[in-house]
Amino acid sequence: MGTGIVLIPLYKISMWLVAIQAVAVFLCLKNGIGILSGWNDKKRKYNILMERNSTEFRPDSFSEYMQAPCGRLLVKIVLEDLGRKESYRSLKALKKPFAENLKSGCTPVKTVVYLDGKKL
Repeated sequence: MGTGIVLIPLYKISMWLVAIQAVAVFLCLKNGIGILSGWNDKKRKYNILMERNSTEFRPDSFSEYMQAPCGRLLVKIVLEDLGRKESYRSLKALKKPFAENLKSGCTPVKTVVYLDGKKL
């Protein structure tokens, strides 16, 4: 996408648009690099799921991945490669509601401030 933005001849309209174009290209390239940097992690997770489910289907191994959209996409790919594409419906039950995920992810933290060795 960044390459496509660079090819637009905005310099003919105004040089100020070139600055905006440069920022847009930078953001696209930054996001693209971020996506590609997670590729090895996705391959590792894919291999783990394939190994756990290659001999017998274990629905419990998918529960962690069903909590996020990117994990659900990975589950769909693994199930398709295992030839068990129809099992995705039963795995949807493992997905927790958004509010429950939010509550479990937000744990209260107590902060204590000390000044000269005395608790405030």
